[in-house]
Parts: sequence; C-alpha cells; structure tokens
Amino acid sequence: MNFRDEIGRVIAKDPRYSLEAYAFVLESLHLARNRKLRTIRRNARRRGSRTTARGAVAASAHVSGRQVCHAARRLALRQYGMMAIPVLERWGLRSTSDIGEIIYNLIASGDLDKTPEDRREDFNDVFDFEAALRAGPTAPNDDHRENED
Repeated sequence: MNFRDEIGRVIAKDPRYSLEAYAFVLESLHLARNRKLRTIRRNARRRGSRTTARGAVAASAHVSGRQVCHAARRLALRQYGMMAIPVLERWGLRSTSDIGEIIYNLIASGDLDKTPEDRREDFNDVFDFEAALRAGPTAPNDDHRENED
C-alpha cells in the first residue's frame, strides 16, 4: 500500500484535511526529529563524550507538539514564503491545533506512536498562525522557546 492509500484511510475518517496537509505535517515531524538529533549530537560533542555523541544517533527521536509546530512554521515560510497562509488554509491548516488533529489522527490509525506524557492539547495555541506565518522580518522567531520541552 502506498502513502496515498494509507493516508486515504485516515482522510476518509476525518476529511477536514487534504493529503497535502498530512504530507506537510509528516515532513514537519521529520524536520523536528532531525533538529532534535542534531542538537543532541552537538551537545554531546561539546561535553567531549565520543561515546555519547555516537550514542546520540540511537537516542529518542521523540519530539513535542510544540517542536512539531515550530518545525511546521519554519517549513511553511521556507517553502511558501508570503503564500504560506493561503496554501496551508487551502489544505485545512488554520492553527497549530490543526497540526495536532492530524498528528492524533495518525496516532489513532496506528501510523504514529505517542508517549504517555503526550497530550492532544500540546498543540493548542503554540503560536498565532496569522502572525507567525507572515514572511519577512515581521515574523516572530520563537526558535529559542521551542526547545524548552
């Protein structure tokens, strides 16, 4: 079964979001995981622990709802710039809560896993889409806060 067919089953249960929205959120999740692993490796190297640096690759790639949302923000601005808001809205993504809905639809379908600490509410009001997705220097930079988790 290919990606379209697998996600098609999920979309049939919740048609609010397009196939593109699911692909976008999954790419955001992937980017958030990669960013976390790079941070773990960098921190291990700074401590001078070669063993820890190598072991960091095997470390948990679990990311928080907040981290996924900030990765989605960066991805949207990088890929769509000024058009980020209308593109995401066309796919059904109008808030960080929508990102959480997609993640939890994928958890319910068995396509993603969660930890006992994860909550659907972790995605609520992470940032204001309208303000955060304005391209250019007026877009807020919350990168310093996203790794608080």
